Amino acid sequence: MEPRHLRDLYDLQLRRQARPDGPGCRVERTGAVVRQTGPAHAWNGVLWSGFDAADADRAIAGEIAHYRAAGLAFEWKLYGHDTPADLGDRLRAAGFTPEEPETLMAAEAAALPGEVPLPEGVELRAVTDEAGVRQVVEVHERAFGTDSSHIGRQLLDRLAADPGTVGAVVALAGGEPVSAARLELYPGTDFAGLWGGGTVEGWRGRGLYRALVAHRARIAAARGHRYVQVDAADTSRPILQRLGFLTLTTTTPYVYEL
Repeated sequence: MEPRHLRDLYDLQLRRQARPDGPGCRVERTGAVVRQTGPAHAWNGVLWSGFDAADADRAIAGEIAHYRAAGLAFEWKLYGHDTPADLGDRLRAAGFTPEEPETLMAAEAAALPGEVPLPEGVELRAVTDEAGVRQVVEVHERAFGTDSSHIGRQLLDRLAADPGTVGAVVALAGGEPVSAARLELYPGTDFAGLWGGGTVEGWRGRGLYRALVAHRARIAAARGHRYVQVDAADTSRPILQRLGFLTLTTTTPYVYEL
């Protein structure tokens, strides 16, 4: 499938027809906006918008009012092809702060390498309980230098309420977690999402990221998902390109704090 058609399919299935991604979350469609609202530790924000320039500022103000009334900070997930073309400027003017842009990439799950050799002494272990979730959080915090406690809570919620839609894997070296990643399965769609993919310093450049991509892609394909998608940082984009991922567009989180 050509990148443009794959991007359109992604927009339709995961943005315009989005489903709640955790317990207590709901997806709401108001006018030309699709948003998710849930608990404070969940992801709250705008998934898709389709208004024109004449309606943009009013729509932005409406979303701010909605989340303020709920007492929630939120994110407007802006994609490079979204309209109007100056939507990012309008969000900044309304008080949003842009974070680092990422590249939306996708590949056919079954076409990716079936297995990537692991460094000697490293094993992959599926995350199924609270102890495993703590290891995922530990890796994320060591790899990215950020508080990842909310990721742990979201993962625990999903594993308890709907384990068939989420998964995680941790790479252990002598029992120590050195890399971890998450998998989100979107029922009824062609897509599964690859998230996280963090490796602690000292273990980078040894194939763990590629191994975790291949491991999760196999699971996604076995569950009937044709494609896997990634919001890729600059550090992972070249690796994914070499594996066969296509670039679809860019995505930038615009965050509104209360």
